[in-house]
Amino acid sequence: MKPLSKPLLLVSLTAMAALPIACADDEAAAMKSSGKATTSKRMDSATPLKIKQKDSDFKPLSDKELKEKLDPLQYKVTQHEGTERAFTDLRHNSKEEGIYVDIVSNEPLFSSTEKFDSGSGWPSFWAPIHKEEVVEKVDRSLFSTRTEVRSKTADSHLGHVFPDGPKPTGLRYCINGASLRFVPKKDLEKEGLTEYLKLFTKKSE
Repeated sequence: MKPLSKPLLLVSLTAMAALPIACADDEAAAMKSSGKATTSKRMDSATPLKIKQKDSDFKPLSDKELKEKLDPLQYKVTQHEGTERAFTDLRHNSKEEGIYVDIVSNEPLFSSTEKFDSGSGWPSFWAPIHKEEVVEKVDRSLFSTRTEVRSKTADSHLGHVFPDGPKPTGLRYCINGASLRFVPKKDLEKEGLTEYLKLFTKKSE
């Protein structure tokens, strides 16, 4: 094969560099300081407290309805696998107690009890509330292979999961804040999510 000319090679490299990089998307994000990739055993249960997931009454929305319900960034992220810019979501390192629900369906996805500051600039969790609600798919975009996570109920694009998170799962669910709506602990009962209050009940010693 004839090698690329220097001008053409420069253009190609520049175009590649301009592509958005989401949530530390290459394997370097899964490396320890020693340079070795982390390995972890996947946990079947998302939280130590079992909360039965209710049957959802969510009905798929038309594209028109989605555009009316969501702002442009929320629509781009959830419907077209978009990525918000790092550190732009105000809750990326928030420690406020509450749960995070799908911006489209209001289905509970993550809890502040499994949230940690990964330093990536995106909200990060070491596990979802209901493992069955977060669907994993192979993503081979951006010249790498990653694991995309989507919500089962609304099929919203959420972000990606990486094997470089904290114990006990060793996982980092790197999620776009635009795909989530935060429900503070004080509002759970008002929103019909009373059962999730037990996530924040301290165990008696």
